[in-house]
Amino acid sequence: MNKLDKNTITGISALLVHAAKIDEIYSDHEKDLIKNFIKSYLENEDTNLILEKAENIESNSNQLLSFTNIVKQNSIEVKKNIIEHLWKIIISDNTIDQYESNLMRRICGLIYFPDKECAEIKLKLMASK
Repeated sequence: MNKLDKNTITGISALLVHAAKIDEIYSDHEKDLIKNFIKSYLENEDTNLILEKAENIESNSNQLLSFTNIVKQNSIEVKKNIIEHLWKIIISDNTIDQYESNLMRRICGLIYFPDKECAEIKLKLMASK
């Protein structure tokens, strides 16, 4: 796994928060999934603090681009991991609405991630639920 710095992880976490909030239900389970993502990259950091920062970034930014630009600069493995975490959050409530699907299509387009691979990740995660 590529090493990403704290600012990058905070920015990506803001994108995860955005995905979690898009259906207007931001659950503790979704927060835990985001903390797990943070922990997977930054083991020795305070995940609550980083999540709080990410939530502030997300609530002060109505622009997806600033989040996706961070992601776009990374390897396909990192992108795949981020897409996987986004889907985990979106399917955590067992429903995928049109806004969530649309968000994922837009993100994949903005970070140059193949739609087919995105769909495969979604199907794999849904099958394992």
